[in-house]
Parts: sequence; C-alpha cells; structure tokens
Amino acid sequence: MAEHYFRKVGTWVRFPLSALENNLQKFLNMKNDSKQLKKEIAEEIKKLEAQMLEPNFWNDKNKAQIILKKLAGLKDKLAGAQKYDKGNAIVTIISGAGGDDAEDFSRMLLDMYMKYASRKNWEIFFIHEHKNDHGGYRNVSFEIKGKNVYGMLKNEGGVHRLVRVSPFNTKKLRHTSFSLVEILPKFSKLEEKDFNIPESDLKIEYSRSSGPGGQNVNKRETAVRLVHIPTNISVHASGERSQEQNRERAMSILQAKIFKKAQEEEKTVEEVYNKNFNTEIEWGNQIRSYVLHPYKMVKDHRTNTETSNVDGVLTGDIDLFIEAEKNL
Repeated sequence: MAEHYFRKVGTWVRFPLSALENNLQKFLNMKNDSKQLKKEIAEEIKKLEAQMLEPNFWNDKNKAQIILKKLAGLKDKLAGAQKYDKGNAIVTIISGAGGDDAEDFSRMLLDMYMKYASRKNWEIFFIHEHKNDHGGYRNVSFEIKGKNVYGMLKNEGGVHRLVRVSPFNTKKLRHTSFSLVEILPKFSKLEEKDFNIPESDLKIEYSRSSGPGGQNVNKRETAVRLVHIPTNISVHASGERSQEQNRERAMSILQAKIFKKAQEEEKTVEEVYNKNFNTEIEWGNQIRSYVLHPYKMVKDHRTNTETSNVDGVLTGDIDLFIEAEKNL
C-alpha cells in the first residue's frame, strides 16, 4: 500500500496521519488579529503611497528615503504573509469526541475535500492514515497539489461539528460528533532549509506501514513518527517506500506546523519552539456545523454563512464558505 505517487482526486486511495496539538479558540483569535494586522498594513501602504505623490515629497531627501524604506518593508511584510497562498497544502483530519460517529464524520470530510479538489482539477497524495473497522478515520493526512491550493483552503482549518441520527446506534438516537481539520502550507525544498530543528529536540519512532484491514504490507519498518519535544507536536508519514523518504516527509510537515503556529501568533519560529499546545476537539470550539437532523443546514459560525444544501456541501460544493471567509 505505501507507494509514492500522485493521483487525480477522483480516484480513491487509502492511507493514516497525525495530530496538531493546538488551542483552537486561541487560534481563531490569533487568526482574526492577523487579518486585522494585514488590513492595517495595507492602509499604511496607501498612506505612504499618497505621500509620494505630493509635489514637495522630494524636497527633504532624507525623509523621502526613510518613507521609501518603510514602504518597501511594509510591502515585503504583506507579501510574506501571502507568499504560500499560491502553493500546495497539507491537509490533516483528526477525529475528536464522538467515537465511531466522529471517525465516520472524518471520512465524510475527507470525501468532501477530495471531491472539492477534483472540481478544481487538483492532485492528491496520501501521506498517512489510521482507519477503524467501519471505514472511518481516526486521522488521515494528505497533500493537495495544484494552483492556489493553500490560499483557497487555509481558512478551512478548525473544528467541524456534525449532528445527525447515528447509524451506529441501534436506538437511532441523535448524535453530535467533532473532527479537527488542519491546513498547512507545503514548503519547497529550498524553503525547508530555513527551518532548522535540532536532532536533540526530536523523538523518532519507526513502525510498519499497514494495508487495508490492518494487513502489514511492509516487512521493514518504513512508517515514521516524529515528536517535537519542546512543543509536543507529532506527525506521521507512511506513504513512501523507504524509511528515509517518510522521515523527510514527516520533517517537512513538522516544519510547516511550527512555521504556521509562529505565523498565527506573530512570533519567530524560535519562540514557538518553547511552547506546548493542546487540542480541544469538542463542543464550543467549532467553526462550522453540519446538521442532518432534525433539519438540514450547514452553517459557518465565523461568517454566519449557511445553506440547506447539505448534500451539495458534503459532495464538495464548499465555495460559498471559502469565499465568505476570504471576504471577511
């Protein structure tokens, strides 16, 4: 099963993944702060550009040079915040509270994003999966390759909530379950060199990659799990043929996790190294709710965007929510 290849998303592939231990409410606050900061930077750029058009701008050359330098720095900062939007993304879906229902919900979310990616003609490569006996996912991680993938999907990150009549409950009771979606930028090899994680800060574990139904298809321990000790962030990779390739891919994901956390908190990567994060994938933290019973509705709690076309959303029609979040 653990082979190295890309596929068009329309074809179903099987594979497991890892969890980003993160405080979601804090994440949402940081995200809003980051948006406000970008808005303030853009407004400041407009003011400085307006000053440059004034007739007496060059009368004081020293002052003019200071303004030009400040303008260049602000433009670089604004561009830096958006530089990864045009690239690929690494998506992780982690089941939270809800048992079999939550793991089935993770499967539903995976299917939703795969179908959305298929609509965009993007490609997908599965990195790691952990399935249960009912076809659900405890966690799953995959890379989506295409134009503007990260920019389109980055706001999908957060806790998603499902309300429905449980297919796993013989009494047919209504059940609420939760899954965490994590969206990371995919760095290029050149960019990865800028993030140096000391070997002493890593805990490295190896295991066999498993096939469908838990069958071990590799006699060698090619699957890799990395734990960043200072932050307790962990990642898995099992989609490559060799241990070294899986270790490289796991390291790439770990670097992206730490980088994104630093970006969200407006801190340096070094400052984030010393922090520990915990995820609460439960009630009160959801960014979006999918209600299948007693009525049908999908609602994004950040933008108040909602639709009754639940079936359309779960088959990849999520542009309504993506556009609303981008326009906040």
